[in-house]
Amino acid sequence: MSDVVVAGGGSVGLATAVFLAHHGVRVHVVERRAELSVHPRALGISPRTLEFFREVGLGPALEAVAVRSTALWKADARTVAEIDRDRAPYPVSAVSPESPRGHYPQDRLDAALLPAALDRGVTVEFGAAVTGLDQDGDGVSVALSGGRVLRTRYLVGADGVNTAVRPALGIGATGPGEVGAPTLNILFEADLNGHFGPMPTMAEIEHPEVRGMLLSVGERRWVLHTAAPGTPEDLVRTALGEDVPVTVIAAKWWRATLRMAERFRAGRAFLAGDAARAISPLGAFGLNTGLADAHNLAWKLAMVLSGRAGDGLLDTYHDERHAVAEFVTRQAALRWENPRIHWDASAVAERAAVGAWNAPMVTMGYRYDSSAVIGAVVEPPSTEDVVAALDGAPGSRLPHRWVSSGVSTLDLVGSRLTVFSSDSLWAEAAGKAGARLGLDVGSAVLPDTGWREAVGLAEGGALLVRPDGFIAWRSTTRTPDPAGMLESVLTRVLSRR
Repeated sequence: MSDVVVAGGGSVGLATAVFLAHHGVRVHVVERRAELSVHPRALGISPRTLEFFREVGLGPALEAVAVRSTALWKADARTVAEIDRDRAPYPVSAVSPESPRGHYPQDRLDAALLPAALDRGVTVEFGAAVTGLDQDGDGVSVALSGGRVLRTRYLVGADGVNTAVRPALGIGATGPGEVGAPTLNILFEADLNGHFGPMPTMAEIEHPEVRGMLLSVGERRWVLHTAAPGTPEDLVRTALGEDVPVTVIAAKWWRATLRMAERFRAGRAFLAGDAARAISPLGAFGLNTGLADAHNLAWKLAMVLSGRAGDGLLDTYHDERHAVAEFVTRQAALRWENPRIHWDASAVAERAAVGAWNAPMVTMGYRYDSSAVIGAVVEPPSTEDVVAALDGAPGSRLPHRWVSSGVSTLDLVGSRLTVFSSDSLWAEAAGKAGARLGLDVGSAVLPDTGWREAVGLAEGGALLVRPDGFIAWRSTTRTPDPAGMLESVLTRVLSRR
């Protein structure tokens, strides 16, 4: 029997497997396709998502597959030949130890995640579709094409928009489904940098005969999204505006989908990524949200499987990620209606008027409110400024600060429950409370160089940070019995009786 079967061998499914294996969980991935998809699909990876891969040692692997042949900015022009190449790239924020080294087409991401999963002992099986499910008190029986049945303690459905797991669990979905006009996705090869000079990552083409979006997905590979009529070759040549040698590799029609599962948990089964919710593509929130699902669920399953946490901790996966999915879906829909509020950093008043958050806040500034957070502060002080929003409040992501060369406060978490303070008494308390509860509780004693004030602590205060980097509890000042207090807090956070 496996600890966890993951249905879906795309980016979210493979990332779920990698994160679970990082926590010592035995994983079996089943994928209905015969091999990895070669289509680029999503492109944008946020700094927060790169933090997930940094945690599990995949930073170099992601850097190796990043496309760096284009500058990280968006152009608007009638054709590619008419792009203004004097525009400055987007600035890089300092709120994370990670920043994109380029952009990350999903086919390249998958090609990095598959060997990472295999290297960590994950079984990955292609050509195996889920055909049925049956749960009992001890596990899940997963029926596969060909008549085989896999027995597992838990199941994660990460099998995409056309999920087989969600309907098999009897979980309904809300939302309009497919929205907008059908769009042709044309994957082609051409040396655009060599012909035109430096290219942006994306260009909105405004030619009256071919309106659409051109995206870089490789050093010489591009995708043109357009609803214009015509052959793929003619559409690409019109969008380019000059005669450039072009090889069309593939062309397929697609439509944006808006759908939300009513529940992300059903007994021993969970939904993640597009199987749980599908959103409109503007903003590049879909893949990042799905990978955050995987990161959130992995440490919780590992805790419960090892007996260190109660089953109630798994309920917090739905409580936290469903709320975030609803929030992100709304943010993506607002951008679908008015793209300017996404692309124009100065459109602060327009975003405020409709309830839109600045894009970095959508991927990094959201907060959790569940039984795995004590005293959650739900509303951030700003929906525009990530630095202001990451203020040490329970439910928010731990603020990044460099503590030594190349080492961030986020690195000190080390995939475990960790106490942060400027008082060594809390380090002793962490060891005592962990020993009493049979937990590995880390500690980080940081010098007070403005860090305490930034996270809302007075002298003697402390933060309890979860393995996923989110703050579970904050004691603003010293308590009489820090070890006893931590023991009580850890018991509540982990749903232990």
